[in-house]
Amino acid sequence: MFKISNYLHGNDLVIAINSAAGLSIFFFGYDQGVMSGVNISPDYKTTMGLWENEALLGGIVAVYYAGTLIGALMGGYVGDKIGRIKCVVVGCIFALFGAALQTAATNVPWMICSRIITGIGTGHLNAIVPVWSAETSHYTSRGMFIAMEFTLNIFGVVIAYWIAYGLHNYEGGFRWRFPIGFQIIPLLVLCVAINIFPESPRWLIKKGRTEEALHILAALRGNGDENHPNVTREFEEIKETLLLEEKEGGEPNYWDMLFKYDEFNIPRRVHLSIWLQIIQELTGIGVITVYAPESFANSGFSERTSQLLSGFNNISYMLCTLVAVFTLDRWGRRFTLFYGAVCQGISLILVAVLTKPDLMAQNPTAYGVASAVFIFCYTGFFGMTWLTVPWLYPVEIYPLRVRARGGAWSVVGWSIGNAVVMEITPPMLAGIGWATFLLFGGLNFLAIPFVWALYPETMNLTLEELDVIFSTRSLLVWNAEKELRAKGIDPKDPLAGMGKEQEKTQVSDSAQEGSASSQEKKVENLA
Repeated sequence: MFKISNYLHGNDLVIAINSAAGLSIFFFGYDQGVMSGVNISPDYKTTMGLWENEALLGGIVAVYYAGTLIGALMGGYVGDKIGRIKCVVVGCIFALFGAALQTAATNVPWMICSRIITGIGTGHLNAIVPVWSAETSHYTSRGMFIAMEFTLNIFGVVIAYWIAYGLHNYEGGFRWRFPIGFQIIPLLVLCVAINIFPESPRWLIKKGRTEEALHILAALRGNGDENHPNVTREFEEIKETLLLEEKEGGEPNYWDMLFKYDEFNIPRRVHLSIWLQIIQELTGIGVITVYAPESFANSGFSERTSQLLSGFNNISYMLCTLVAVFTLDRWGRRFTLFYGAVCQGISLILVAVLTKPDLMAQNPTAYGVASAVFIFCYTGFFGMTWLTVPWLYPVEIYPLRVRARGGAWSVVGWSIGNAVVMEITPPMLAGIGWATFLLFGGLNFLAIPFVWALYPETMNLTLEELDVIFSTRSLLVWNAEKELRAKGIDPKDPLAGMGKEQEKTQVSDSAQEGSASSQEKKVENLA
């Protein structure tokens, strides 16, 4: 069978892999954005009986996230059992079936069931694709590649929106059925094309398929040479890491990951992943992406102008995601979240103030334009910051033995956050209007101390170093650092510290492996 790893090597192969991952993320974005146009289709509301029923309108959007939650848990398990590539195929099959059912839906129960099935497929993909990307990429480029993938994510939102806008003059079911059905195209391409890409070498080694893993590592790191020093070193590091993790009892189940403490403190990582995703949604992005036309309508614009502004806002949003490609690995994850929350919070609060009815009545045009500007500012800052980090962070903090299931827990948090926001937003916009933006603006500022206290920096640390950082019993960042120093471990260079104290920590094999990784990174930095 044709395999792209037989023809592409090094960075070319890594870019190709992340392009395939980006196609999955593109579908994810398209599927998120498509309901923005569907929700304002008169035929859709008539067919489903949704006129004057804002709660059910939001419920149909939100139930999709129940499917993503189920699919993520399934995908984390399936991905560890049958591999990353086959898990992607399974996710595509679920999503294709669900998309076809949505396209043909004629009543609310049908639509709800089909959206859950589509969500199950999306959950599979969201749980496993970032893991596959991380396990094939070099640690120095993981932030950049995840950021690039999420540029494609917002490109999917852009395509979904402009298809819907192009059909806004059409009457009947075609206006909303075609945009839903269009997502079948990227899913079919992904389902077929993914089979020519290499499996994760880490998963292959875990399953004892060492020859195949060595061949893929050679393509990724050694320009096809299986005896290249970088290939040999990484191959041995993976085997040593797996051996060390197996000494801790192999692969824990989902329940144990959530509650059972071990030397690696997996529950700490699970809770950090879940809550970072929930907080991401509580910063208010769903109010803008799904209910963008309503948001601009609250600013005093006509229906058509609101729809145009929403489309241009999505384009601006997509372009702003490119900033993260260049900043995430320079400014760090924590600072990115800090400045993003401040700028987003200020933007949403100003939108709230400017759309307050008694203020709008004084000068509708001026205040309407000003509020639109700050909606653009909000989505731009979100694209630069909070869009990417909650997906990048879980990929970085889990050890190999639970990385797929860790990705699943991340999607669980995203699903919960989305479901809550999608359910409460329609009645909030209908009931309290401008104050909706005030509430979400305030939540941005509340996120800052939460991140500051609980989320350590992960920039420029190898995955092995991060295993040490997150293995402390302490949850607070400063207490965790004190705990590490008490063990003779430097939080800024944790594996070097372990190397000095290997007799005390009784992890000499891991320390030696980590010291090699640390020295390699120092040489690269000096170069």
